[in-house]
Amino acid sequence: MRPTIIVALVAAACGPARAPKQTAKIDPTEEAWYGETVQKLEEMNRQARLLWEHGKADEAAAIITAAEPSVKRVVSVPRPTLPALEAASDRDDLYGRMLLANHSYGWARILFQTNLARWRSWRPQTRETARRLKRAEAAIAECDRRLAE
Repeated sequence: MRPTIIVALVAAACGPARAPKQTAKIDPTEEAWYGETVQKLEEMNRQARLLWEHGKADEAAAIITAAEPSVKRVVSVPRPTLPALEAASDRDDLYGRMLLANHSYGWARILFQTNLARWRSWRPQTRETARRLKRAEAAIAECDRRLAE
């Protein structure tokens, strides 16, 4: 009886491999949390911009800092949406401008470079993404000019 069992085990081991289970690929941008997080970022950007415009830099900075985890979350998915990148870009642009006003030119330049990379690689290019690209280029040029002073 033992040889039969051994033959059966060898035959089973030589058989075709089982196909791996196919798991449904979930697009995180289609999940509720994603859209909610993007909307939350847009609102935080509006609040921070208004505070900044009204001379309340510390309060604006607190909102910008609080938004960082949400920015990372929405841009870290495989294919972030345009509204998510716009919200992240708006946050980085405002933060960069705040740093520029505080004479932190190197740090500001890093944020503007992030936006430059976002909009250079975005496809398809639109009038809005091209405008954002030019804005990032101009901000980097301003940082460079001030760094050279």
